[in-house]
Amino acid sequence: MAIRQDHELHGRRKGRNLGLGLVLGALVALIFGLSVVKISHLEEGKLPASEAAQ
Repeated sequence: MAIRQDHELHGRRKGRNLGLGLVLGALVALIFGLSVVKISHLEEGKLPASEAAQ
């Protein structure tokens, strides 16, 4: 069986998938980072002042 050359469509699709994967990975990292920062500023058993006033 001969090795077939990939069609140019496969190359473009692979590039788009890689770009989308990087964007989604960056979004996940951003949300995770924001969550870590928010949780690290909480004191044990206390809500932030803005939420406690409600």
